[in-house]
Amino acid sequence: MKGLIEEFMQIVNAEDFFEFFDIPFDPHVLNVNRLHILKKFSIYIHELDSSIADVTDERRLDFYQEALLRAYNDLIASSPKKEKLFRVFHEEQCYSCSFKNNNSESTCTLSSC
Repeated sequence: MKGLIEEFMQIVNAEDFFEFFDIPFDPHVLNVNRLHILKKFSIYIHELDSSIADVTDERRLDFYQEALLRAYNDLIASSPKKEKLFRVFHEEQCYSCSFKNNNSESTCTLSSC
């Protein structure tokens, strides 16, 4: 794992993050949950960066490694729908009439349903 923070900042592919941090992963799990794992990882990194200001790059990368492993394990133990990381999971939609509800009302009010 012990790469440089500059190398980390250049990574764009999910597999490359796991290889950089030397974290074993199931390719099927990663293929199915790629965006959700990366989104959760991004959230964890943002939280870490907000709370840890004065650490060495090496220690920061240690925190990031833990964050990636946590994001991966979160999606193994849960599901993308339960994690609700993307807006689409916060919307309710009636598939009969394509009604989308972004507020607290959960039923379609159209008479055609």
